Order: sequence, then structure tokens, then C-alpha cells
Amino acid sequence: MDRQEKVKLLARAAQFDLCTPHDQAAPGSLRYQPPETSRRCTDVARWLYPAALPNGKHLALLKILQTNKCDNNCYYCGMRRARNVQRCDFSPEELALVFDQLVHRGVAEGLFLSSAVWDSAARAQERMIATVELLRFKYRFAGYIHLKLLPGCEPSAIERAVQIANRVSVNLEAPNANRLTRLSADKRFELDLLQTLHWARRFLDQDAGALADITTQFVVGAAGESDREILTTTDRLNRSVGLTRTYFSAFRPVLDTPLDSLPATPLQRQNRLYQSDYLLRRYGFTVNDLCFDADDNLSRDTDPKLAWARAHTTFFPVEINQAARETLLRVPGIGPRSTARILSLRRQRAFRNLRDLRSVGAVPTRAAPFILLNGRRPPEQLALC
Repeated sequence: MDRQEKVKLLARAAQFDLCTPHDQAAPGSLRYQPPETSRRCTDVARWLYPAALPNGKHLALLKILQTNKCDNNCYYCGMRRARNVQRCDFSPEELALVFDQLVHRGVAEGLFLSSAVWDSAARAQERMIATVELLRFKYRFAGYIHLKLLPGCEPSAIERAVQIANRVSVNLEAPNANRLTRLSADKRFELDLLQTLHWARRFLDQDAGALADITTQFVVGAAGESDREILTTTDRLNRSVGLTRTYFSAFRPVLDTPLDSLPATPLQRQNRLYQSDYLLRRYGFTVNDLCFDADDNLSRDTDPKLAWARAHTTFFPVEINQAARETLLRVPGIGPRSTARILSLRRQRAFRNLRDLRSVGAVPTRAAPFILLNGRRPPEQLALC
């Protein structure tokens, strides 16, 4: 198989690993639009993703696997050992050369590198590390690299990964050991997954020069887990590991796998989990603040912040010109940025109407039912329920 065919096969296999905001909507649905000078690289450009970095910069990210040869037999995975699919792999030298050529042709600006577990997790991780080392030290690539940590890889490999990558991640897939057994018989939740995350955190804390951040990913809906289970684990890891973010991947059945008869998870469930995670991470909410139904799931019809506000009508209305930061963050339509602007500008003048709120980036129509502006309810008042 030639290199171009390998790129297509291994990039296609990597599409369900999430790494960009656009992946949230539908894995593989949005692509980077290459500049005119690289439009001739249409086959490769299909697998470039418009990744947004923490500093706000966007770049064209190539997502690819080192190999799709897999020793594991996860029940939902299209690369599982028992499934009859075309297999191939890149040597570290081969993949590093391919990516370097894409960089110099102006096609790719960053790399997301993952792999199936082949010939042991330790050896598979070594090949990935070797690829990145070649890029860093032979080809002098100083750009963005997101490197997956494989379940059960060696601590020494984790230590090296946080030194040479901008981001490392471990796919937890399920929120606890009991749920993971419904997805895989080959992975141990505590030893292979959680411990790998904690090792990454430890090595980052020990090495002042290591600047990588840490993420994880869940498969949503395949193991019968509730939203509360997922968010409880997410919240705990936010605090103990310092996750930069969590990705939620709505389950999609793959033909010829043990779970191919399960229904696909609605994307709305995935999106509600993202919204809730932001509330936990950036708005000061706790898991117990969120509104779950009798099955411990979030509402599909109402975003979680609005659901909380409707369930706590005695908390409102909030006076925009006097409320503390923590209080303002509970108001629908007001986020961290608009809260910061409100706190800064109200020292100079009072907020008197919804146009003033709109000027700081808030969403007035959402906030109106829950606020006072200089002691008065806004004229565009909406019903609370």
C-alpha cells in the first residue's frame, strides 16, 4: 500500500477521536478549507480539521493513526480485533516524513496522533513517541501536537509525551469501571485509564518546562450510563487532574460489532453534556446544582442553565448593577466574558436597558425574565416558565 492510501485509511480511522470544537456537532462533519495553493491536495485536505487553540489561534490539524492494527476487541469499535477491515501502519520515520512534507506544502499546521494498541500498549506508544521526536528534533517542527496516551502505557512514555507534546489525552470512554465492562473486556478502568491520566498530571507538575495540557473523551450512550455518572466523573477529574476540557462523543453503531443493534445516541444529549461541563468548569456550578430527571439524565429540551433558573425562581430577579460575579453567572444569557464587562463598566455608569446588556455581549432576550436594571424589570419581560 502506498503512502497516500495509508494516509487516507488511517486518517479516516481517526475521525472519531475528538479534538476540536467542531467535532462536537458530528464527528468528521466539518473540515478545514485549505488555501488555494494547496487545493490540489484534496485527498489529504479531507482529513484536516479547523482546530481552535487555547490562545484563540486556528490551525489546520491532521488527525491520523499510527496504525489501525489492534489487539483489543472493544465492543463498539470499528477497529476491533475480530472485525474484518483493511489494516496498515506507518513506521515513525514514514509518518514523520509524510507530515513534514504536508507542513512544507502549506497543507497541515498541526498534528493529532493516535493509534490502535498493536503488539502491546508499550510498543505502540513507543512508536508514537518516536514519530513526535523525529518531528521535533529532526524536522524541527515547533507547532502544535496532540498526542494520545494509550491505555496501560509505561510511565516513562507518559513522562516523555508531556515533554514533547502540546496536549496529551486518554479516552476514558465510560464514567466508571462497571460501565466500561459493557464497552470493553480488554481495558481496566482504574489501572489502564485513570492511572494514566494521573501520571500525566504528576509529570506535568514535576517538570516546570513541560507545557502540555490534558483532555479526555467519553463514548456517550453505549454503556447505559446516565448523564449524572458522566458529569460526576468529569467534575472529579477537573479538580484532581486539571482537565483542559472533556469531549463527549455520541455513540454511533458500527456494523459487524457486538453493539451494532443499539440505537445511535441523539446529538442533543451530547450537546447538553458540553453545556453542563462548561457550567461546572467556568460558571461555578456543581453536579448537584444541575437538574436531572428520575433517570439522572439532563433535559433534552432545555439547556441546563435555563433549567436551573426555572427551578430556582426565588433566586431571581437579579439586579445587574449590584449583583456579585457568582450571582451574575447564574443568569441565563450572561457568561463569564459579559460578566467581567458588566463588573468593569458598572463602576462608570448604571445599566439601564437591554441595549446596555447587549453591548457587553450578553443575550438580552434570555436574561430579561431574570433581572432588574436599575431597580426595574426590562420591558421585554418574558414568562419564567
